[in-house]
This record gives sequence, C-alpha cells and structure tokens, in this order.
Amino acid sequence: MKMMKHVKKQNKSTKETLKSSLTFKWVSLVAATITVSFVIFSIAIYSLVKQQIVSQERNLTESVATTFQRRLVEIPTSLQISNVVPQLSPNTNRILEGQTPITSNDGGNVFNDDVLATLSNRDTSITIYNPSGDVVFSNGNVPDNGMPHFSKTENHVLKVENTKGKIHMKIYQKIFSDKTHRLTGYLIVDNSMDQQNHVLKSIRNWMIGLSIIAIIVFVGLSYLIVNSVVQPIKKMSQISHDINEDPTNKRRVPDLHRNDELGELATSFNEMLDRMQAYMQQQKQFVGDVSHELRTPVAVIEGHLNLLERWGKDDPQVLEESIQASLQESKRMKHLIQEMLDLTRAEQVDLQYPDKTADVNEVLNRTVNDMRMIHQDFTITYDDSDLAPDTIIKIYRNHLEQILIILIDNAIKYSTDRKEILVDAATEKDKVKISIQDFGEGIAPDEQDKIFNRFYRVDKARTREKGGNGLGLAIAQKLVESYHGKISVSSTLGSGSKFMIEFPLLKSKQENK
Repeated sequence: MKMMKHVKKQNKSTKETLKSSLTFKWVSLVAATITVSFVIFSIAIYSLVKQQIVSQERNLTESVATTFQRRLVEIPTSLQISNVVPQLSPNTNRILEGQTPITSNDGGNVFNDDVLATLSNRDTSITIYNPSGDVVFSNGNVPDNGMPHFSKTENHVLKVENTKGKIHMKIYQKIFSDKTHRLTGYLIVDNSMDQQNHVLKSIRNWMIGLSIIAIIVFVGLSYLIVNSVVQPIKKMSQISHDINEDPTNKRRVPDLHRNDELGELATSFNEMLDRMQAYMQQQKQFVGDVSHELRTPVAVIEGHLNLLERWGKDDPQVLEESIQASLQESKRMKHLIQEMLDLTRAEQVDLQYPDKTADVNEVLNRTVNDMRMIHQDFTITYDDSDLAPDTIIKIYRNHLEQILIILIDNAIKYSTDRKEILVDAATEKDKVKISIQDFGEGIAPDEQDKIFNRFYRVDKARTREKGGNGLGLAIAQKLVESYHGKISVSSTLGSGSKFMIEFPLLKSKQENK
C-alpha cells in the first residue's frame, strides 16, 4: 500500500515537472523569438547607420581629394614645397608657420576655401609627394616607410579598411599637370574617421546595453504572457483529469475575463463538460425511468407465468386470460420503450437535425387531416387565416408532426361530452404561434406546472386505461425547447385546456415582399 502511494506521489511529481518544463519551453521559445527579432532589428539599424556614415565620409574624402587635385593640376612642373604651398591657399603658409589665419578684420585678402577647412580637420591627413617619392606637403604624420605603393594602371584608388571595429579610409591619387599632362606628383588623403568611429562605438555599446535590458524585459514579459496562457490550459488539463476519475465532478474552468480565443476555449470547454454530464445524466435517468416503469408490467407477466406454471395451464380460461394480459403488458412495454427513446432523441436534436426546416402550413394541414380520419367521432377545426403563406421554421418536419399529434391526441384523451378540438395557427412578427384547445375536464392550477414532468399523470386510472405512460407532454416539451421554442398551457377545471406552442420564424414570403 505504501509502495502504491509512493508511486502515485512520484507520478504526480513527474506530471508537475512536465508541466513546469512545458511552461519553461514556451517561455524560452517566446523569449528567444523576441530576442532574436530585436537583435536582428538592432543589427539592421546599426548597419544602416554605419552605411550612411561610411557613405557620407566617402563623399567627404572624395571631395577633399578633388579639391586638392583641382589646385595641384595647375602646377606645370614637379610638385615642390615652393610651388605647392602658395598654390593651396594664402593662409596655408601662415598656418604652417604657426601664425593666425588672415581675417576680414585684418584688411587682407582672405582666401576662404575648402582647403583651409580640410587642413583644420584632425581626422583628415593630407600628404603630397613629388615624382621621386619625397614629401613636399603634409598636415599630419608622414609614414616612416616612405611613399606607399601606387597602382600602375589606376590614377585614383579608394581603400576602406576595417580593423578591430574601426573604419579607416584612404585615397591614392596621381597628379597630372593640365598644361603638360605629365605626372607631377602624388596625393594621399587619409581619413581616420576617429569621430565617426567613436559615434559607431557609442551606438554599438548602447545597442548592446539595450539588447541586454530588452532580453531581460522580454523574458519577464514572455513569462507573464506564457504563464497567463499556460495556467488556464493546466487548469483545463487538471479538470479533465479529475472528471476522468469522477464523471460527476462539477469542477469547471473559472471565468478568465478574456475576450480572446483562450476565453472562448474555456467557455467551450465548460459547455462541453456540461453537455457531456447532461448526456450522462440523461442516460442514467433513462435507465432509471425505464427500470421503474418496466417493473410493473414485468411483475404482471411474471405473475401470470407463475400462475400458469403452478396450475393455470390446465385451465383454458386462466390460460387465455394470462396470455391476453401478458400480451397487453408487452405491448405497453414496447410503447413505453419507444416513448423513452423518443424522449432521449428529443434531447439531442441539435446534433442529429441541425439544419432541418419545415413548412408550418403543409405540416398542420396534413396532421389535422390525418387526425380527422383517425378520430371521426371528433370535430377538429383548423383556422389558418392569420398564418402567412409558406411560413418556414427551423425544425425537422417529423418532429413538428410528432408534437402536434401528441397535443391533439392528449386533447382527445381528456375530452368529455363535447367532442370538439380547435387548432389555430398565426404569424406574429418574428414568430409563429400554434394553439390546440379542447373542451374536456381541464387541469387543476396546482397540476399545470407538473404535467410536463416525465411519467406524471393527472388522472392515473384514466390515463392507464387509455394506454398513456405520462411521457407524451414531456417529449413535446423537450422537442419544442430543443428547437428554441416555447410551450405553455392554460386550463380551467370543467371547461377544457389550451396548449400553446411558438417557434422563431425563419422565413415568410409575405414578409419578404
């Protein structure tokens, strides 16, 4: 016994572990998805910013090289300090000598051009070589290994280097004189992009920091979101397990206060459990009712058989009476079982006949005519003057006919001296009303609420005499309500009863005009 309890505890622990593992997997999946999406987005933004900065700096470096080339090509001879410095700008020499630039306040000729701005830019180094490889001008550090190698075939070369996350841009330009078209020197524009590299580094650091924060936040949010989804599902699973162990368990998923698919799932889940248990209850009630009602006829048949077995088989009169009584009781059992089956089917019409429709006019006319033929001693009057032509309701036509037969037959059974039945049908707005009235003994007020109960009989002796089992009105009520209709009764003792049924109107030609 202890071993079994230990196994149960172990199984329960295993289930809890699996549930926790499921939650962890969902959280991990959602968090990973969001994180990857955010990282991809961050990389895309960083790449776009980097591309824009590189493109901007490339244009700037090209512009600097073009500006210097435009001035140097005007020198006809080999580039030297003596002809390069004056050619670049009047202020250049002053800057190189450590003097302040000429301004408009000095009254001198201010040569305001891009060369001065370029020489003042710390990120951009300009180095000019003569054809022999000697430096004739530079505003930065000159390479110790001499003039870099220039391409023999290309006059202009742009190189973008990326070392340890830092971008470095260089332009190698050959200078040719516009006058002699001879090679006069070489130009190297070196853009270290220190400021831009610092900006990109800051962006990278910010994005890494934001990514870490976002991952933490997303993991937390993912846990909350996934937990809000998994917890109701775990409750459904637990409730399913409990109901599987005890089918009569009334546990249900509590209201989730959600207007999404999960809320609809919980509602549908509860409705499914309600319907399942209702069917189980119907089955249990069916078995109980049948057992209860069959007990008497079975006892009667058994009594007659015992009588015949003891001595009655030798007495023709007793034999005949016993056979007739047994046949009568067997017929009553057969009729009872059929009515019980009808009642059970009436509780499941939404599954068996979900889209069936019936023409009220046609079914009423045919049913009334059939009942007139069967009960020729009764006057059955049918008034359809207020019924719109081709009135259609959502019901299986055989069920509508069954309801009418039950009510008309019930009216005939409880009629007394006045053998007259009134059937009336009328269309009112969005519904159709049908009434069946008799002028018989009537129903007492305290019994009017009970007549739709199973096996209830107002006059048990009279009903038994006419072969009733007390199921007809229960079947009629269940059929009417299964098709979203209503059934009611008004009666006065000694004056008769009037049963009224109504159904939602599906279609009427008169309304469509």
